[in-house]
Amino acid sequence: MKEVTAKEVQQAIERGTALNLIDVRDIAEVEAGHIPGIIHIPLHLMEFRMQELDKNESYIIVCRSGARSGRATQLLASYGFDVANMTGGMSAWKGQVQQ
Repeated sequence: MKEVTAKEVQQAIERGTALNLIDVRDIAEVEAGHIPGIIHIPLHLMEFRMQELDKNESYIIVCRSGARSGRATQLLASYGFDVANMTGGMSAWKGQVQQ
C-alpha cells in the first residue's frame, strides 16, 4: 500500500499542488474539522460511491489516525485506483483546517 505523510500532503498543498483528498471519517468528525477542499466519502459508503471517482486520477485517503483510510486505500487499490494512505491521519495534520 502506498503511503504519504501528513507533512508531505501539507507541503504539497502549500506549494499549490492540486491534490484529490478523500476523507473517509464520519460526518460529525468531518464537520469538526477537515482539510479544505476534501472530498467526503465515509468509509462505510466507499464501496457504493467509488464509481464517482476517476481511475485516471490519483487520490490520497484521510481519516483520524490512518486505520480507516488504510482500509479504504486497500479497497480502492483492489479495484485499480491509484491511491495512497495519509499516515497518522488528521491526528498528525498540522496544516489549515476548515469547519
